[in-house]
This record gives sequence, C-alpha cells and structure tokens, in this order.
Amino acid sequence: MTTSECYICVKEAKFDDLPPRECVAFDEHWRVAHAFDTALPGWLVLLPRRHVTAVHDLTDAEAAALGTWQVGLSRALRGVTGCDKTYVVQFAEAEGFAHVHFHIVPRTADLPQEQRGPGVFELLRRSEPERVTDEQADRIALSLRARLREHPDLA
Repeated sequence: MTTSECYICVKEAKFDDLPPRECVAFDEHWRVAHAFDTALPGWLVLLPRRHVTAVHDLTDAEAAALGTWQVGLSRALRGVTGCDKTYVVQFAEAEGFAHVHFHIVPRTADLPQEQRGPGVFELLRRSEPERVTDEQADRIALSLRARLREHPDLA
C-alpha cells in the first residue's frame, strides 16, 4: 500500500485543513481523531503521523509517547463522557486502514452487555441515522481538546 492509498495518510496530508473531529489533539508523532461511522460518541482513534503498518516499526520516540497518549485520552474521555473505563484496541487490517491506529473507546455503564468487549465493534459502520454526526463529533472533539489543555497532565 502506498500512502496515497492509505486513508490516514490522505487525511494527514490535509492536516492544516482538518476539522476538529479529525484533529482532536496532536503532537509531532501522534494525531487523535473521532471515529467516523460510529454510533458511540467519543470513540477516538490515535494515529501515528507517519505511515507505519506494524507496532514494532514505531520509532522509540513514537513508542515512548504512545502510553502517555493512551492514558491521557482515557482520562479525558472519562472527564468528558463519564465513561466507566476505556478500551484500547489495535488491529490495522482493513483495506485502506493498514496504517497502525489505536481505538480508544469509552465504555459507559449503560452499554449493553452484548456490546461490551469485542462486541463494541458492532457500534462501528452503523447506518446513517444511528451515527454520531459530524457536528456532534466536532463538539466532543472541542470538549476533549479543552479538557486536555485544561489538564496538561492528561496527555
């Protein structure tokens, strides 16, 4: 796969024009986006800013920042969504999405049992009426961004 065929790299190439939902927060190594086609508000995706297809290919600097981002985003999601915990998942196998990325998923107390654990992926690729809208995702992104700035120890 070339970077021109990679959804994440195509978005990264437009970095300066990304809406809040596509650039919740970032540093030199990582960018955070709200997931699309999800019915779960606050479902985040943590993305390396360069094309990399396997965790073992992360640089030492990328790897060092990874845990801080995962914990900081989990704390920010708890503060913004009130979730009980977050799931952190990485596969990077779908066509066009082989670029390493980590799903940071808020698990709320009221999430049905069948949608907990791996079942949470049922909430991706939902029909249009069930999805978080772009406007909702932008609002959540801005709330998370403010929370991260307000509490720099989160990320």
